[in-house]
Amino acid sequence: MKFQHIQVRILVLFLGIVTSLSCVKAQTPGDAVGQSKRQQAMQLFEQGKRLEALPLLEELAQKNPKDEEVVVDLAASLVHHAATLTDQQAAGRERLRARDLLEKSGSRTPLAQNLLQLLREMPASGDIQFSENPAVEQAMRDGEAAFSQRDFDKAIQHYAAALKLEPKNYAAALFIANAYDKKDDFARAANLYESAIQLDPNIETAYRYYAHMLTKKGDMTKARTMLIRAAVAEPYNRMVWRDLRAWANINNTDIDFTYAGVYPVPEPAPRKDAQALDANLDLVHTLVFPDSGPKPKDVSDAWRAYHAVRAEWKQGGKFKEHFPGEAGYRHSLAEETEALTAAIRVLQRLRADIETAEQVSENQSLLLLLSLHQAGVLEPYVLFRLGDEGITKDYPAYRARHRDKLQEYMDKFVVPPAPANASKGAARSAVSPE
Repeated sequence: MKFQHIQVRILVLFLGIVTSLSCVKAQTPGDAVGQSKRQQAMQLFEQGKRLEALPLLEELAQKNPKDEEVVVDLAASLVHHAATLTDQQAAGRERLRARDLLEKSGSRTPLAQNLLQLLREMPASGDIQFSENPAVEQAMRDGEAAFSQRDFDKAIQHYAAALKLEPKNYAAALFIANAYDKKDDFARAANLYESAIQLDPNIETAYRYYAHMLTKKGDMTKARTMLIRAAVAEPYNRMVWRDLRAWANINNTDIDFTYAGVYPVPEPAPRKDAQALDANLDLVHTLVFPDSGPKPKDVSDAWRAYHAVRAEWKQGGKFKEHFPGEAGYRHSLAEETEALTAAIRVLQRLRADIETAEQVSENQSLLLLLSLHQAGVLEPYVLFRLGDEGITKDYPAYRARHRDKLQEYMDKFVVPPAPANASKGAARSAVSPE
């Protein structure tokens, strides 16, 4: 159902936060009439009146194609205009034009980056299908057109008709919630956002739009919770992290992206034997210090233990033992967790020894690694911060079993709470009216 998710995000992009955070408005040189038109276009856009802003933005972009903000707003307005077209080929061309404008603009604003990410996921034609059921497809397109024209009551009728025909249609459920949100019927919208989440808790979109509504209301604490849940749903979607950063900016705080530990590759001991194994394989035989084993001397011993485990998985056959059904080796959650745990055991012994304790206690990165282990969220850390092509394949299965652990990691180690004295004022000043 990926086509639904793309269309959902494009049509009801997280505009309130991402638009405003990039806006202290740019002032471009020009005549008084041109500046007046620009101001009018920007106001219409921020009010959600994209179709009314469109002709002004077209004129302004033609006169000054280097006005980045105008070009980005024009692209977003073209996406809304595409939703009103009955000719789907023409609608596709509008979306493709929007994509080209964004690519040429070079804008790094959250709005531009989020929208460009989605437009790049479109089919080559630019057309997006809601459902294979023709009646549902038509109802959704009718609702889309009404929504883009800000006729939210009519949009709700069409989306509700689609949802009745196809009760598990995520896009229809979310669009209804978002339409009530735009009507400022927050109580009903909240219930409907929750309903959309229940249809598929592993899609991030409903969480984010619910967070946007909560931000408008000034409920930064619950908005934070929803954004954490969005990250757990789709941790490798950059849009989620852009919006988490936006939330953090509103609340004058920062998302914590600290890495735990630095993993230098230790030099293998020199070998005189001409038939020596590959140097990396030497690490398999490096001593992983058990509690009763030799006393570690410094932090490098911890990373020798780490790399020994990694080599055993990659070259010693351990991967095949754990994943017999997979054709070849890949980096896995199990391997990385075991390797870090081996390093942690050494770090714990270093910290417990008065002669070496300082090596660990004065290194915040190592202390973080120990804290993650103590809190029982080492695996979530690996999945969120070290998720390469191999590790990410283990995420869906882990999320199915340990969603609570993933949320706990985000809550305790990544997303700081909103300052109590910042929430209300920040919401009023940072979220654009729609």
